[in-house]
Amino acid sequence: MGGLWWFILSALTIIPMVKILPFFGINKYWSVACVVPFGTIALLWWVGLKLTELERK
Repeated sequence: MGGLWWFILSALTIIPMVKILPFFGINKYWSVACVVPFGTIALLWWVGLKLTELERK
């Protein structure tokens, strides 16, 4: 049962990441990192860095 919840939560984070990451110039396949527990946090950090980079231009 725990694996089912893990799959559902992973899908709920991967789907938005597939749409968000290309906007920041990151390959959409990096969204698979959301399966790893800290993958989502790392991707959000990366998007934050890209956002500050875009604001400086």
